[in-house]
Amino acid sequence: MNEQVDAVVIGSGINGMVAAAELAKAGWSVALVERNDTFGGFIATEERTLPGYRHDTYSSWHPLFVSGPAYAALGDDLHRLGLEYRNTDEWVTASVADDGRVTAAHRDPERTAALFADGRDRDTYLAALNGFLGIAEPFGTLLGSELLSGSTVRTGLKLARTAGRSHLARLLRDTVTSGRSYCRREFRGNEVDHLWSPWLLHAGLSPDHASGGLMIPILAATMHGFGLPVVAGGSARLVETFGKLFAELGVSAYTGTEVEHILVEDGRAVGVVAAGRHIRARRAVVASCTPTALVQNLLPAGATSTRFTDEAERFRYGRGAMQIHVALAEPPAWQQTSLSQVPLIHLSDGSASTGIACAQAEAGLLPAKPTVVVGQQYVLDPTRVPDGAAALWLQLQEVPFAPTGDAAGELDTANGWTRELADAFAQRVIDRVAAHVPGLAKNIRAIDVITPADLAAHNVNAVHGDPYGGSAELDQNFLWRPTPTGARHSTPVPGLWHIGASTHPGPGLGGASGHLVAQRLLRRKA
Repeated sequence: MNEQVDAVVIGSGINGMVAAAELAKAGWSVALVERNDTFGGFIATEERTLPGYRHDTYSSWHPLFVSGPAYAALGDDLHRLGLEYRNTDEWVTASVADDGRVTAAHRDPERTAALFADGRDRDTYLAALNGFLGIAEPFGTLLGSELLSGSTVRTGLKLARTAGRSHLARLLRDTVTSGRSYCRREFRGNEVDHLWSPWLLHAGLSPDHASGGLMIPILAATMHGFGLPVVAGGSARLVETFGKLFAELGVSAYTGTEVEHILVEDGRAVGVVAAGRHIRARRAVVASCTPTALVQNLLPAGATSTRFTDEAERFRYGRGAMQIHVALAEPPAWQQTSLSQVPLIHLSDGSASTGIACAQAEAGLLPAKPTVVVGQQYVLDPTRVPDGAAALWLQLQEVPFAPTGDAAGELDTANGWTRELADAFAQRVIDRVAAHVPGLAKNIRAIDVITPADLAAHNVNAVHGDPYGGSAELDQNFLWRPTPTGARHSTPVPGLWHIGASTHPGPGLGGASGHLVAQRLLRRKA
C-alpha cells in the first residue's frame, strides 16, 4: 500500500505531535507514524494500581510546555478541544532533608527568599532571578533556535546588548560551573542548594555536572513564573486533544506501526517503509529518535558520512530512571504539615546526598539513599483519585540500567531488574518517604513499580532506561547536541530532519525541537 504526503513524522512524543500539528495547521498533508499502540511517548495516564486512581505513568508536569513556543502556537486549539490545566498560586516545590529540615519555594520569589536565614542570600537570589528575567526573551529565543545559523548570531548579539558585558561574562561562567559550585560561590546559606540542586536531575544533570550553574536560576525562574501545571484528568488528556486536532486537520495517524527504514533515493529522504506500507514524503521526513537509531536502524548503510555515523554511534546515554505509583486510602500525614499541599517534593539534603546518589548510580550501584521525587498531583487535581483518597507519584532519577551492586550492601543485583529486586528497591524508596510520613505503611492500598528496563521497553528512545534521550552534560549539549557534526536539525541527508530529546534544546516536555523544525520547514520555499 502506498500513500503520498508532504511530510512524514516518525514518533509521537511531544516533539513529534507538535511538529505534525504545526505543519498540518499550515496546510501541509502529514502522516504521523508511531510504533506503540497509542500516541504520546512518555505521556500517559493509567489506572496502574486500583480502579479510580489515575496515575501519570511517566511524565506529569508541564511548565516547559506552557512557557514555550509550541504552546504559544497550539495552545488555543488544544484548549478549544478540551485541554485544561490545574496549577497552584501558593507553594510550588520543597526539599526535605533526612533531619526533617524543609526548604520551600512559593510562586512569589519574595516569599521564598524571606525564608533564607542570611539577608545577603535573599538579595542574591532575587537579583539572580531578576537578572535572568531581564534577558529571558533573547535568551529563550537563542535556546529555541538553531545555534549554528545566521539568525542565531543576530539573536546572540541582541542578548549581548541586553545583558551587557559583565552579565554575559557571568552567563558564560555559570555555563561551565556545576550546580554545587554555583551555590557555594553565590550563597552563604544552604537553602538554594537544598531547594534547587535536586531539580537538576530533571534536566538530566547531577549537582556536579557543568551547566548546573546556568540551569538553577532558569529552573527557579520557571517555577516562580509558571508554577507546576498538570493536565486536568491526567496527562493523557493532552494526547487526546492532540488526537482531536489531528482529526480536525486531516493528519494521517498510524499507531502500532513501526518504521522499518527511511527511503533514500538519489541521496534524498523521500519517505518511509512502515509495516509494509510505503509512505512517500514530497517535502520532508522528520524523525524523532536517538542519533544511534537514526544511523543504525533507520537509514541505509552509507547514507551519511563516516564521521556523522561514528559520532552518532558514540552518543552517550545517561542514568536510568524508575517510577513508583502508590495508591493511598487517605492523604499522607506529613510530619512537616506544611508539605500537605505542596505538589512536588524532593527527599534530599541538596547537592550533598543527591551528588552521592548520582555517583553511585553512575558507578552501577543502587543508591543507598536515593533522591526521591514525591509528586502529589491530587492536591491540584482531586479528580485523579477517589473521594478522600490520595496517590503518590514517586520518581527515581539515579538508577543504573544494569545494576552491578547495591551501595547499601543489602540487595542482590546478580540477576538484574527482576521483579524481586524492583520491589525491594521500591521498599527502600517508600521507607525514605515513610520517615517523614508516620503511618504511611498502613495507608498504602497498592503499589506499581516501573523499572529502567520497563522504560526502555516502552520507548525505544529511552536507551538504557534514560528518559532524557541521552546525557545532557555540557560536551553533549547546546552547540554539540546530539553531536558536533549533527548539531543542526537538518541532517546530511537532504529532506531528513532530526527532532526529539536527543536534539537541541534537549530533554523536557516542551516540544521545542518539534516546533523549531516545523517553523523552519514552513519558512522554506515550497
